Amino acid sequence: MRSFIDEVVHDIAQKHYGFESLIVVLPSKRAGTFLRTALAKNTGKTFFSPEIFSIESFVEKISGLLFANNTQQLFTLYECYLEQPYERKDDFFAFSKWAQTLLQDFNEIDRYLVDANELFSNLAAIQEINHWSLQEEKTDLMVDYLKFWYSLDNLYSDFCTKLLHKGMGHQGLVYRKACEAIEGFVSTHANKHFVFVGFNALNTSESRIIQYILNSTKADIYWDVDEYFLDDDIHDAGLFIRQHFNSWSFFEQNSPKGISSNFLSKKHIEVIGIPKNISQAKYLGQLLRDLSKSQLQNLQNMAVVLGDETLMNPIINSIPDEVEGINITMGYPLSKTPMASVFDDLLDLYITRTEQGWFHLAIESFLAHPYVRILFDDEESDKVATALESIKKNNWAYLNSERLLALLESEMAPLLFSHKLYEPTTFIELCKRVVLALKEVLIKRHDHLGLEYLYRFFTLFNQLSGLVEENTFVKDLRSLQALYRELVNTESLDFQGEPLEGLQIMGMLESRNLDFETVILTSVNEGILPSGKSNNSFIPFDLKVRLGLPTYKEKDAVYTYHFYRLLQRAKNIYILYNTEPDVLEGGEPSRLIRQLLADDHFKGSIVEKIAAPIIVPQMKTPEMIEKDSHLISLIKEHSNRGFSPTSLSNYVRNPIDFYKRNLLGIDDVLEVEENIAANTFGTIVHDVLEELYTPFIGHFLEKDKMHEAKKKVTTLVNREFSKTFFGGDISRGKNFIAYNVIVRYIENFIDMEIKEIESHRIKILALEENLKVDLPIPELDFPVRLKGKLDRIDEHDGVLRIIDYKTGKVTQPQVEIVNWEELITDYKYSKAFQLLCYAIMYTGLQPINQLQAGIFSFKNLNSGILSFATKEASRSRTKDYIINNEVLDTFTFYLRKLIIEICSPQQPFVEKEIE
Repeated sequence: MRSFIDEVVHDIAQKHYGFESLIVVLPSKRAGTFLRTALAKNTGKTFFSPEIFSIESFVEKISGLLFANNTQQLFTLYECYLEQPYERKDDFFAFSKWAQTLLQDFNEIDRYLVDANELFSNLAAIQEINHWSLQEEKTDLMVDYLKFWYSLDNLYSDFCTKLLHKGMGHQGLVYRKACEAIEGFVSTHANKHFVFVGFNALNTSESRIIQYILNSTKADIYWDVDEYFLDDDIHDAGLFIRQHFNSWSFFEQNSPKGISSNFLSKKHIEVIGIPKNISQAKYLGQLLRDLSKSQLQNLQNMAVVLGDETLMNPIINSIPDEVEGINITMGYPLSKTPMASVFDDLLDLYITRTEQGWFHLAIESFLAHPYVRILFDDEESDKVATALESIKKNNWAYLNSERLLALLESEMAPLLFSHKLYEPTTFIELCKRVVLALKEVLIKRHDHLGLEYLYRFFTLFNQLSGLVEENTFVKDLRSLQALYRELVNTESLDFQGEPLEGLQIMGMLESRNLDFETVILTSVNEGILPSGKSNNSFIPFDLKVRLGLPTYKEKDAVYTYHFYRLLQRAKNIYILYNTEPDVLEGGEPSRLIRQLLADDHFKGSIVEKIAAPIIVPQMKTPEMIEKDSHLISLIKEHSNRGFSPTSLSNYVRNPIDFYKRNLLGIDDVLEVEENIAANTFGTIVHDVLEELYTPFIGHFLEKDKMHEAKKKVTTLVNREFSKTFFGGDISRGKNFIAYNVIVRYIENFIDMEIKEIESHRIKILALEENLKVDLPIPELDFPVRLKGKLDRIDEHDGVLRIIDYKTGKVTQPQVEIVNWEELITDYKYSKAFQLLCYAIMYTGLQPINQLQAGIFSFKNLNSGILSFATKEASRSRTKDYIINNEVLDTFTFYLRKLIIEICSPQQPFVEKEIE
């Protein structure tokens, strides 16, 4: 394959130009690197290299101005904005959100040499029409809004003037000034021969500069386009070059150069649909592995072109070991490095800090960051882990500086968690000190990559420091964060490698003028290639059309050209697209794929595939745990300590839960309770009721004393909150609501009791009674015990009652039994099961012929006590509320059956599906 650049070099060499007198201009710097290599390879002699420029550096040379970077433009524009006569002015943070769009429009205006006065006059008129009102007198907001649009011309003029005073310009301004200076530049380079190589879409400035040089000097221009696209009047790949041929006077007497006829040559094309972006990266790795076996010797003639450059990281990680050398033309974005989030999170901490301190999740997230954690490294102890554990144990939802310093006990703690109110300048100094502290740690760890990150961030903070000192309007940390993010997003880490060797990985624009035998294109989806109708501009579509500014139509044609240009000389082409339409990741397959498939010249020669990962379905089988000797010993230990009604209910619900919780002791992960958990809620209710009713033990409830008890509810709830919800804040939010709910629950309960004792006699016998009884089971050769805590035992009109308090909702059917077998198989009846367990334990210690048992559900207090009952049939209205020896004997039979099942070595623990 002979590349376009090889053809250009061959043609130049045939004309016997003196290379030292050449000035070659290309669309990109990368194409210049390949041009130099082609010159050295094809000429076979020693010579002085010609001057080789990218179009941007060439324009910069003509104008005599430097390109201002985006941050310099942003600051200069804000200075000009503050000088405008607006009644209200945005702070820098708010301004930075919309200023980027304005900068882009200013750039377009100058690159296309549009009359700025005319454009801004039309734009203001359009905005006035759009926001026309029947009101005779406009509001202040309307007046300010229109004043902004009418003053854009002044803002633009002041902005350009300020930049020019500094010897700089935004890209468009540099282009406009280059057009004005082109005549003088050409006259001082009269002995030079200009060669323009591989251009396509040109803005008005570029077009005028190139045309002037072609018409007034010794100059050539080579077009990288196939005649197939030129001959087709409606093909977008040749749109701009056809326009140049038809409108430039140079071509009235000169024939075009560089036009080839390679597109219709024999090609192997595969169009592969793959679900989701990461799958594309994985498929690409497999494809490279397969290709490398047959084409390893031609790796430098292979390129991976990323339609979506955000895929660079997963693609790099998917490259197989068989591909030994790669060259990445794109830099790695600094914002994607793990260190970027350290300083962003640190800024967030001080921006979001409240009077109470920092919210625990922010602190936990920050301390968990690997680069923060190593700052607190200690050979003797893991200070961060200890601190995080303390935060959870003490239930600290908010942490202030003093508390964090006490927890971490490190010289780094005062640096990171200060009580100071930082200004932007002092915060930058803080970040520099953090960088230096990290440097010491990373040097000890020999972390060379981390040190490379660190160097770039140190440079960035020095840059930030200069910008903030020069520009006093960055007054707060939020503005500093906006500026930090702006800089981080524009900076990148450059990969080091041999630019001409190995597999080339590049973006679409970097592929200009470069040819490869094998091309793999990724993310060829609508909305990515081409990018679609994104209109990030203040200038309306029809005004752009009238003034000759580019719209999405022209941008689509640019991408069409790049797509087809890559295919011109390639022999093996693999086009990958995402089959899953997604708003964020592109839509359906690109129109460029549809167009290629519809081309009659390629009918039957394009292979279409849908690739998907091999998915081996795994049938979910219930977890099964066989009972070995160790597990049996755990069961015996648990049996000796005592089965509680809750542990037995856990087994009924799911034997695996019983195994993990009750035998292995694996509890839920300890977390900070930002809001009161259900178990904490229940503990507080139980403890307050115990405190209120303790004076009544052995006595009948009396109305007056119950009213006195009610007055103590608020005080007792406060006290129990401070004990149980340790460190929690109940003064606001959901906790404040929960606090009031508990107070209301208990007051309503006492009111219900007062109403009850008006017609009944209730005597409190015991509260929170701890019980443990032996349960003889002849089939087992070890002791079995039941244990539990009874919330309340009382007499109601002489009838003994066992009462359980539930803060959740319980209904009457949950404590009624028809089929006894369901007690030990269906968790729905766990409440009835627990009541009967309590009855077994109580009568085991104090034999009694009959009693009743019931539940007070605080979410269902209107139903009163929900008494245990047995029924003949589920629909039967006849219920027996008495628990006598017959009932206890029946339950004991099923309880023994359940415990034998738990303890049996032959019966494994089998997982149940939980509804």
